Amino acid sequence: MKSGRLLLVDDDSHLLDSMATWLREQGYFVLTARSCTTAFEQLRKEQLDLVIADIRLDDGDGFDVLAWCRQNKPDLMVILLTGYGTVETGIEALRAGAFDLLTKPLIDEELEMSIQRALSQNKVLVENQHLKAQLDLRFGLESIVGHDHRMQRVYDMVDRIADTRATVLITGESGTGKSLLARAIHRRSGRRDQSFVEVACGAMPEALLESELFGHAAGSFTGAVGEKIGKFTQADKGTIFLDEIGTASPSLQVKLLRVLQEFNFEPVGSTKTIKVDSRVILATNEDLSEAVADGRFRQDLFYRVNVINIELPSLRERIADIPLLAAHFQQKTCEEAGRPAEGFADDALQAMQRYNWPGNVRELQNTIERAVLLGRSNKVTIDDLPPQIAAGQPVSLETLSGKALKEAMAAPERAIILEMLENNRWNRNATADALGINRTTLYKKMKRLGIDKLPQAHM
Repeated sequence: MKSGRLLLVDDDSHLLDSMATWLREQGYFVLTARSCTTAFEQLRKEQLDLVIADIRLDDGDGFDVLAWCRQNKPDLMVILLTGYGTVETGIEALRAGAFDLLTKPLIDEELEMSIQRALSQNKVLVENQHLKAQLDLRFGLESIVGHDHRMQRVYDMVDRIADTRATVLITGESGTGKSLLARAIHRRSGRRDQSFVEVACGAMPEALLESELFGHAAGSFTGAVGEKIGKFTQADKGTIFLDEIGTASPSLQVKLLRVLQEFNFEPVGSTKTIKVDSRVILATNEDLSEAVADGRFRQDLFYRVNVINIELPSLRERIADIPLLAAHFQQKTCEEAGRPAEGFADDALQAMQRYNWPGNVRELQNTIERAVLLGRSNKVTIDDLPPQIAAGQPVSLETLSGKALKEAMAAPERAIILEMLENNRWNRNATADALGINRTTLYKKMKRLGIDKLPQAHM
């Protein structure tokens, strides 16, 4: 018996019965309907692979059946039949989403061929969806590279908790990949097809952050000209990732505690309570237990967010992963720049493994991108590395953190941009292309680094 569950829709009883009998003889499972109403009833209660519907029906037409399928069962294939085939009708049918349009009187071989093509395409779509689901589950961690035993524990933890609703707190130094891990948890969960909403809590003032998270009513404060939907609402049925949660103000902590307990809240300036179903993942580079002891973080909120804690190790704790990570970033940068990746010189790898990496994986990525873009060959050598890394100098976190780290990383970035500008005779479009960034990003970087003015010699 051929696989395929078909629904035939036609108000011509003789033709309907004749076609159904012939298709059953070919081995198909066939249901019939003589009207749109009956067809909709069958479609609601039956699992079908294909609908074959006449365009003209007593209580509607085949386009109504097609529209219903596109709205309610978009993966279901539909073949339309007509006794008055024209080019215009064919174009209209295909534009509306029909798989095929056949003209009566039907030729058996033509009908059989169209059915087989539709069922084959449907099988491919189903297999692709199944494969995508498997890939999402298996490779949700593809952006997080590492074989170190500490990272293996992180992977195991993600596998165990990804498909739960439990709140997750990700801790670790800046640059260790907390945002990537949050996305990986989302991708490996049953919420993977819903929104992943990220909020950098430390990047905005308290009043604005509360509005950003929970939304606001029109007129709730100066400048609130209209109603705003908050990030928690946007993440309904999906995942919300709150980065730098340690910076939350006391009043915001109170509101967060209620959301995590009851999953409802009121937008700023509104009395309307909104209920959401959001998975909450939080991250911080602070020791929240110390913040609790210092009175900067609520103890009850700490217990609420610390249900599951995943700690990401620093890069200096997993030096065996440095060659793997470096190769990953080199390959990615070379692909974007259209260049072959030929690996690293031994002394370059050794120097990178001796260095302390206060900026962690993010600093390593920036270093590799710089080495690839400015290197004279496709193999990264020790001469392509910044002096402090080439020397393998162990830079301590105490001397290079926070603002100092930002300033230290700005110096090589400024040197790279200046060199590329000089190489391209201060043509900003060419420089942006050479750096693999867009022109707007280049302008912002130039302004931030104090090189937003063209030198006099090039005026």
